[in-house]
Amino acid sequence: MTLDYQKLGLIAGIEIHQQLNTKEKLFCRCPTTIREAEESNGEFFRYLRATKSEMGELDRAAEEEMMQVRQFRYLTYDTTCLVENDEEPPAPLNEEALDIVLTIAKVCGMTPVPEIHTMRKLVIDGSNTSGFQRTALVAMNGTLPGGAGIETVCLEEEAAQRIEDTFFSLDRLGIPLIEITTSPCMHTPEAVQETAAQIGMILRSTGKVKRGLGTIRQDINISIREGARVEIKGVQELDLIAEVVRREVCRQVSLLDIRDELKKRGASVEKNPVDVTSLFTGSKSRVLKSAPKILAIRLNKFAGLVGREIQPGRRLGSEMSDYAKKCGVGGLFHTDELPAYGVTEDEVTNLKKALDATPDDCVIIVADKPQRCQCAMQQIIRRAEMAFEGVPKETRKMLEGGSTAYMRPLPGAARMYPETDVFQVRVTPERFASLEIPEMIDDTIARYMQEFGLAREVARQMAYSERRNAFEEAINSGIKPALAERAFNSTLRELSREGTSVHRIDDEDIKQVLMLINTGEVAKEALSPILTALAEGKTPTEACECAAPKVSEEELASIINRIVAERADFIKERGNAATGPIMGVVMKEVRGSVDGKIVNQILREAISHVLKNT
Repeated sequence: MTLDYQKLGLIAGIEIHQQLNTKEKLFCRCPTTIREAEESNGEFFRYLRATKSEMGELDRAAEEEMMQVRQFRYLTYDTTCLVENDEEPPAPLNEEALDIVLTIAKVCGMTPVPEIHTMRKLVIDGSNTSGFQRTALVAMNGTLPGGAGIETVCLEEEAAQRIEDTFFSLDRLGIPLIEITTSPCMHTPEAVQETAAQIGMILRSTGKVKRGLGTIRQDINISIREGARVEIKGVQELDLIAEVVRREVCRQVSLLDIRDELKKRGASVEKNPVDVTSLFTGSKSRVLKSAPKILAIRLNKFAGLVGREIQPGRRLGSEMSDYAKKCGVGGLFHTDELPAYGVTEDEVTNLKKALDATPDDCVIIVADKPQRCQCAMQQIIRRAEMAFEGVPKETRKMLEGGSTAYMRPLPGAARMYPETDVFQVRVTPERFASLEIPEMIDDTIARYMQEFGLAREVARQMAYSERRNAFEEAINSGIKPALAERAFNSTLRELSREGTSVHRIDDEDIKQVLMLINTGEVAKEALSPILTALAEGKTPTEACECAAPKVSEEELASIINRIVAERADFIKERGNAATGPIMGVVMKEVRGSVDGKIVNQILREAISHVLKNT
């Protein structure tokens, strides 16, 4: 589908959530260390429910989460405490995290709030043991260098890591998180992705954010003319952002087309489900034959629309199924796709007859326990009625490839209320003014090119690297930039592609190896095998002894003379041009134990001697 985004009136904004690399969590003194589930030292269980706000309102998103009564399981560790368990009041807000957020706000030209008040944001999906997430507004009204407006910057606590549906790990809960919210000022998918990249660049420029999968998430707010604001949560891959926007616009356009078609047909939705359990006695469908209850609903003049694709891999029926699943059912069947899934043509005919359905109608069935079926049918009816409005306001989750699925309604103001256990924090003008703005990565790239002579792409890789600081420290200690870059970037990338666990290599160990190379104790040609040995757990000394055993000049001369003698005919044929190929043979045998310049000098003398005696 070719889309004219200007004509459609696309409006988009983005929220960036980035973990901060602080020593301690936001409201306790536990480390921000991610653990493996098998390292857990205990577990406990909780039930969560929503409560009404001070105005007596119940948040609609939380209300939907309560449609199922679920028990949540949490893993604890020796690096978590009673605050994560919600069995102890929170400690004062982490000042290190606050300074990082204020610095980022300063980069964006924002105005800090004079006094920071922590709020509770109702969350009962199990990701917070307390049933709420603590969040605090830090600054407002800024602008990115590219012109995009920044509305707010907040500091909040990270949620628990979901292992399975109702199973969580508490190692991540409470890690400081910055939330940057732009204004709805973007009008193309590419503009959204470019803005996200620019914010990511600013965050990384601080050197104070965590790296790796799951440490940064983008939520995208999208609407088109006649559509509705939809929030897509949890986009982790920057390169997918534009595609997510394109697919959401496609979805909204398709839903508006379906709306118009339903009105044109004079369609309607029946309100009373019909029990059709008896029709499927002895069915070959695995789901239907074992179900204690099967309910059906007729959607008048919906034929062909429930099965219409609205996004790649997604149909209107998928949307209805998402709503039904909130009641615990596995999904639904509809006559736009039947017979299939073990349902026969005769069973479809009998189903339509039982509901007096015409060829213009669509029939939807759900199969599960009676209470779940009744709940799911009400959700299906609700979503079918929404089809007459076009695009419902929703929070959605990203699926693989960029399509999305329904999560919950958009939350309202009823989910926010004051935190009573955390003191307010004043932000004085002096504190804000004293914060140093870091060098932006774009400027770092230009500096690396000018000062260190690095090519643009290599400079970009180095500037974005987690090892950037170690790279600069090595150069400041006397290591040549080209060698430092090889050690902290190029060679590590090559080894990583070969399957070496380069993340196990400590920056200090690399710097120690570089100093040995700089003093001539180790040949720079041995860098790759030495780094491999470091990844295997060896110390720098052990790695150098293992990967680059010392070879004296006498031993080297003996090795070269032997190799030259074995290849005398080749040398006589090629002359001095044989130096390169034989050099490779020698270097492979000495495994980088000797500087290439020394090898080249002795080899040339040996080849010259052979040629003189020809």
